[in-house]
Amino acid sequence: MIVDIETIDEFLTHRTSDVEEAVRQAAATEIMPRFRQLAAHEIDQKTGPHDLVTDADRKAEQYLTEALTALLPGSVVVGEEAVHADPATYDAIRGTAPVWIVDPVDGTRQFVHGDSGFCTLVALALDGVVHASWTFAPARDEFATAIRGRGAVLDGAPLRSGSPVPGRDLDIATSHPDYTTDEQKHALLGLRTEGVVTRPCGSAGLEYLAIARGELDATAFSWEAAWDHAAGLLLVEEAGGAHLTLAGEPFRITGGNALPFTAARDAATARRVVELLAAGA
Repeated sequence: MIVDIETIDEFLTHRTSDVEEAVRQAAATEIMPRFRQLAAHEIDQKTGPHDLVTDADRKAEQYLTEALTALLPGSVVVGEEAVHADPATYDAIRGTAPVWIVDPVDGTRQFVHGDSGFCTLVALALDGVVHASWTFAPARDEFATAIRGRGAVLDGAPLRSGSPVPGRDLDIATSHPDYTTDEQKHALLGLRTEGVVTRPCGSAGLEYLAIARGELDATAFSWEAAWDHAAGLLLVEEAGGAHLTLAGEPFRITGGNALPFTAARDAATARRVVELLAAGA
Protein backbone atom coordinates (compact mmCIF):
# COMPACT_ATOMS: atom_id res chain seq x y z
CA MET A 1 0.00 0.00 0.00
CA ILE A 2 1.45 3.37 -1.04
CA VAL A 3 0.26 6.30 1.05
CA ASP A 4 0.41 9.72 -0.62
CA ILE A 5 1.46 12.99 1.00
CA GLU A 6 -2.11 14.10 1.67
CA THR A 7 -2.76 10.85 3.53
CA ILE A 8 0.44 11.29 5.54
CA ASP A 9 -0.70 14.81 6.45
CA GLU A 10 -4.09 13.49 7.50
CA PHE A 11 -2.44 10.77 9.56
CA LEU A 12 -0.27 13.33 11.33
CA THR A 13 -3.25 15.57 12.00
CA HIS A 14 -5.17 12.81 13.75
CA ARG A 15 -2.64 10.25 15.03
CA THR A 16 0.46 12.13 16.22
CA SER A 17 -0.54 11.68 19.86
CA ASP A 18 -0.98 7.95 19.25
CA VAL A 19 2.61 7.72 18.00
CA GLU A 20 3.79 9.61 21.08
CA GLU A 21 1.90 7.18 23.29
CA ALA A 22 3.51 4.21 21.52
CA VAL A 23 6.96 5.70 22.09
CA ARG A 24 6.20 6.35 25.75
CA GLN A 25 4.86 2.84 26.24
CA ALA A 26 7.90 1.26 24.57
CA ALA A 27 10.13 3.13 27.00
CA ALA A 28 7.96 2.35 30.01
CA THR A 29 7.65 -1.34 29.15
CA GLU A 30 11.04 -2.27 27.70
CA ILE A 31 13.62 0.44 28.46
CA MET A 32 13.16 2.02 31.86
CA PRO A 33 12.68 -1.24 33.80
CA ARG A 34 16.18 -2.21 32.58
CA PHE A 35 17.79 1.20 33.24
CA ARG A 36 20.55 0.69 35.84
CA GLN A 37 19.30 -2.91 36.17
CA LEU A 38 21.07 -4.59 33.24
CA ALA A 39 22.73 -7.93 33.81
CA ALA A 40 25.94 -8.80 31.95
CA HIS A 41 24.13 -11.29 29.69
CA GLU A 42 21.76 -8.53 28.54
CA ILE A 43 24.60 -6.50 26.94
CA ASP A 44 26.41 -7.38 23.70
CA GLN A 45 28.94 -5.75 21.40
CA LYS A 46 28.15 -5.28 17.72
CA THR A 47 31.14 -3.86 15.84
CA GLY A 48 33.29 -3.04 18.87
CA PRO A 49 33.41 -1.84 22.48
CA HIS A 50 31.83 1.52 21.61
CA ASP A 51 28.97 -0.12 19.66
CA LEU A 52 26.74 -1.85 22.20
CA VAL A 53 23.30 -3.39 22.08
CA THR A 54 21.11 -4.50 24.98
CA ASP A 55 17.90 -6.39 25.52
CA ALA A 56 16.25 -2.98 25.96
CA ASP A 57 17.27 -1.99 22.40
CA ARG A 58 15.97 -5.20 20.88
CA LYS A 59 12.71 -5.43 22.78
CA ALA A 60 11.85 -1.72 22.46
CA GLU A 61 12.41 -1.90 18.69
CA GLN A 62 10.16 -4.96 18.46
CA TYR A 63 7.47 -3.17 20.47
CA LEU A 64 7.66 -0.08 18.24
CA THR A 65 7.70 -2.12 15.04
CA GLU A 66 4.42 -3.77 15.97
CA ALA A 67 2.78 -0.61 17.33
CA LEU A 68 3.76 1.79 14.54
CA THR A 69 2.84 -0.45 11.62
CA ALA A 70 -0.52 -1.08 13.29
CA LEU A 71 -1.13 2.66 13.49
CA LEU A 72 -0.30 3.18 9.80
CA PRO A 73 -1.21 0.13 7.68
CA GLY A 74 1.10 -0.34 4.71
CA SER A 75 4.03 1.31 6.45
CA VAL A 76 7.37 -0.40 7.12
CA VAL A 77 10.04 -0.02 9.77
CA VAL A 78 13.77 0.54 9.40
CA GLY A 79 15.19 -0.05 12.86
CA GLU A 80 18.80 -0.03 13.93
CA GLU A 81 18.74 -3.54 15.36
CA ALA A 82 16.79 -5.07 12.46
CA VAL A 83 19.27 -3.57 9.99
CA HIS A 84 22.17 -4.95 12.02
CA ALA A 85 20.58 -8.41 11.68
CA ASP A 86 19.74 -7.95 7.97
CA PRO A 87 21.37 -4.95 6.24
CA ALA A 88 19.04 -5.31 3.24
CA THR A 89 16.13 -3.97 5.31
CA TYR A 90 17.74 -0.51 5.13
CA ASP A 91 16.69 -0.30 1.47
CA ALA A 92 13.11 0.44 2.58
CA ILE A 93 14.19 4.05 3.16
CA ARG A 94 14.44 4.37 -0.63
CA GLY A 95 11.17 2.53 -1.26
CA THR A 96 7.66 3.77 -2.00
CA ALA A 97 5.97 2.88 1.30
CA PRO A 98 5.89 5.18 4.32
CA VAL A 99 8.81 4.24 6.55
CA TRP A 100 9.26 4.51 10.28
CA ILE A 101 12.93 5.10 11.09
CA VAL A 102 13.58 3.87 14.61
CA ASP A 103 16.47 4.03 17.04
CA PRO A 104 15.08 2.36 20.16
CA VAL A 105 17.90 3.49 22.46
CA ASP A 106 20.06 6.22 20.98
CA GLY A 107 23.02 6.51 23.32
CA THR A 108 23.22 2.84 24.29
CA ARG A 109 26.67 3.35 25.80
CA GLN A 110 25.26 5.97 28.15
CA PHE A 111 22.29 3.71 28.94
CA VAL A 112 24.59 0.82 29.81
CA HIS A 113 26.61 3.03 32.14
CA GLY A 114 23.53 4.28 33.96
CA ASP A 115 23.72 7.78 32.49
CA SER A 116 20.46 9.57 31.66
CA GLY A 117 21.81 10.83 28.31
CA PHE A 118 19.91 8.48 26.01
CA CYS A 119 16.67 8.72 24.06
CA THR A 120 14.27 6.92 21.76
CA LEU A 121 14.06 8.30 18.21
CA VAL A 122 11.25 7.77 15.73
CA ALA A 123 10.81 9.50 12.36
CA LEU A 124 8.16 9.04 9.67
CA ALA A 125 9.41 9.48 6.11
CA LEU A 126 8.08 9.07 2.58
CA ASP A 127 10.06 9.30 -0.66
CA GLY A 128 13.18 10.32 1.23
CA VAL A 129 11.47 13.21 3.04
CA VAL A 130 11.01 13.17 6.82
CA HIS A 131 7.52 14.40 7.69
CA ALA A 132 7.49 14.00 11.46
CA SER A 133 9.72 13.01 14.34
CA TRP A 134 9.49 12.04 17.98
CA THR A 135 12.41 12.32 20.44
CA PHE A 136 11.89 10.96 23.95
CA ALA A 137 14.46 11.07 26.75
CA PRO A 138 12.65 8.88 29.28
CA ALA A 139 15.17 9.18 32.12
CA ARG A 140 14.81 12.98 31.87
CA ASP A 141 11.09 12.94 31.07
CA GLU A 142 11.56 15.17 28.01
CA PHE A 143 9.53 14.67 24.82
CA ALA A 144 10.10 16.65 21.62
CA THR A 145 7.97 16.44 18.49
CA ALA A 146 8.40 18.00 15.05
CA ILE A 147 6.01 17.99 12.10
CA ARG A 148 7.19 19.36 8.77
CA GLY A 149 5.77 22.83 8.23
CA ARG A 150 4.10 22.90 11.64
CA GLY A 151 7.04 23.56 13.95
CA ALA A 152 8.72 21.76 16.82
CA VAL A 153 7.76 21.51 20.47
CA LEU A 154 9.36 20.24 23.66
CA ASP A 155 6.84 19.09 26.25
CA GLY A 156 4.23 21.23 24.48
CA ALA A 157 6.32 24.44 24.37
CA PRO A 158 7.59 25.74 20.99
CA LEU A 159 11.26 25.15 20.25
CA ARG A 160 13.35 27.98 18.82
CA SER A 161 17.00 27.40 18.04
CA GLY A 162 17.86 31.08 17.69
CA SER A 163 21.36 32.12 16.62
CA PRO A 164 24.74 32.02 18.35
CA VAL A 165 25.72 35.12 20.31
CA PRO A 166 27.99 37.27 18.09
CA GLY A 167 31.59 37.22 19.26
CA ARG A 168 31.17 34.15 21.44
CA ASP A 169 32.95 30.87 20.65
CA LEU A 170 30.87 28.33 18.73
CA ASP A 171 30.13 25.18 20.72
CA ILE A 172 30.22 22.17 18.38
CA ALA A 173 29.74 18.47 19.15
CA THR A 174 31.72 16.19 16.83
CA SER A 175 31.92 12.52 15.89
CA HIS A 176 33.94 10.15 18.03
CA PRO A 177 37.29 9.42 16.29
CA ASP A 178 36.39 5.71 16.13
CA TYR A 179 33.68 6.58 13.60
CA THR A 180 35.75 8.74 11.26
CA THR A 181 37.95 7.93 8.28
CA ASP A 182 41.35 9.56 7.82
CA GLU A 183 39.83 12.03 5.34
CA GLN A 184 37.06 12.92 7.78
CA LYS A 185 39.57 13.38 10.59
CA HIS A 186 41.40 15.92 8.41
CA ALA A 187 38.14 17.75 7.74
CA LEU A 188 37.29 17.87 11.43
CA LEU A 189 40.70 19.40 12.11
CA GLY A 190 39.35 22.48 10.37
CA LEU A 191 37.26 23.09 13.50
CA ARG A 192 40.40 23.51 15.59
CA THR A 193 40.50 27.23 15.09
CA GLU A 194 39.97 30.41 17.02
CA GLY A 195 36.36 31.01 17.91
CA VAL A 196 35.37 27.32 18.01
CA VAL A 197 35.17 24.94 20.95
CA THR A 198 34.58 21.26 20.18
CA ARG A 199 33.72 18.22 22.26
CA PRO A 200 32.85 14.58 21.46
CA CYS A 201 29.16 13.99 20.90
CA GLY A 202 26.95 11.91 23.13
CA SER A 203 23.56 10.67 21.99
CA ALA A 204 23.03 12.15 18.52
CA GLY A 205 19.34 12.63 19.20
CA LEU A 206 20.02 14.65 22.34
CA GLU A 207 22.65 16.74 20.55
CA TYR A 208 20.02 17.66 17.95
CA LEU A 209 17.60 18.52 20.74
CA ALA A 210 20.27 20.74 22.31
CA ILE A 211 20.59 22.63 19.00
CA ALA A 212 16.82 22.98 18.66
CA ARG A 213 16.58 24.48 22.13
CA GLY A 214 19.56 26.82 21.57
CA GLU A 215 21.97 25.12 24.00
CA LEU A 216 24.44 23.84 21.37
CA ASP A 217 25.52 25.78 18.29
CA ALA A 218 26.25 22.94 15.87
CA THR A 219 27.31 19.37 15.26
CA ALA A 220 29.83 17.86 12.86
CA PHE A 221 28.99 14.22 12.19
CA SER A 222 30.73 11.72 9.93
CA TRP A 223 28.23 8.86 9.56
CA GLU A 224 24.94 8.53 7.68
CA ALA A 225 22.80 5.99 9.60
CA ALA A 226 19.32 7.43 9.21
CA TRP A 227 18.08 6.25 12.61
CA ASP A 228 20.61 8.57 14.28
CA HIS A 229 19.78 11.65 12.19
CA ALA A 230 16.29 11.61 10.66
CA ALA A 231 14.35 12.61 13.78
CA GLY A 232 16.84 15.20 14.99
CA LEU A 233 17.40 16.91 11.66
CA LEU A 234 13.68 17.61 11.27
CA LEU A 235 13.57 18.83 14.87
CA VAL A 236 16.39 21.28 14.12
CA GLU A 237 14.79 22.43 10.85
CA GLU A 238 11.41 23.08 12.44
CA ALA A 239 13.06 24.96 15.31
CA GLY A 240 14.67 27.32 12.77
CA GLY A 241 18.02 25.62 12.23
CA ALA A 242 19.69 24.18 9.13
CA HIS A 243 21.87 21.29 8.00
CA LEU A 244 24.48 21.01 5.26
CA THR A 245 26.91 18.39 4.00
CA LEU A 246 30.50 19.00 3.01
CA ALA A 247 29.19 19.60 -0.52
CA GLY A 248 27.00 22.45 0.75
CA GLU A 249 23.77 20.49 0.27
CA PRO A 250 21.13 19.47 2.82
CA PHE A 251 21.66 16.03 4.31
CA ARG A 252 19.67 13.24 2.59
CA ILE A 253 18.40 10.32 4.65
CA THR A 254 18.63 8.15 1.53
CA GLY A 255 22.44 8.40 1.64
CA GLY A 256 25.20 9.44 -0.71
CA ASN A 257 26.09 12.51 1.36
CA ALA A 258 29.48 14.24 1.31
CA LEU A 259 30.79 13.82 4.84
CA PRO A 260 31.23 15.21 7.42
CA PHE A 261 27.99 17.19 7.65
CA THR A 262 26.65 19.72 10.09
CA ALA A 263 23.40 20.70 11.75
CA ALA A 264 23.34 24.16 13.27
CA ARG A 265 21.15 26.72 15.01
CA ASP A 266 20.85 28.83 11.86
CA ALA A 267 21.84 28.77 8.19
CA ALA A 268 24.76 31.15 8.62
CA THR A 269 26.32 28.92 11.28
CA ALA A 270 25.82 25.83 9.12
CA ARG A 271 27.64 27.54 6.24
CA ARG A 272 30.49 28.61 8.53
CA VAL A 273 30.95 25.10 9.88
CA VAL A 274 31.01 23.62 6.36
CA GLU A 275 33.59 26.23 5.30
CA LEU A 276 35.82 25.21 8.23
CA LEU A 277 35.38 21.51 7.44
CA ALA A 278 36.23 22.13 3.80
CA ALA A 279 39.35 24.04 4.83
CA GLY A 280 40.44 21.09 6.96
CA ALA A 281 39.81 18.63 4.17
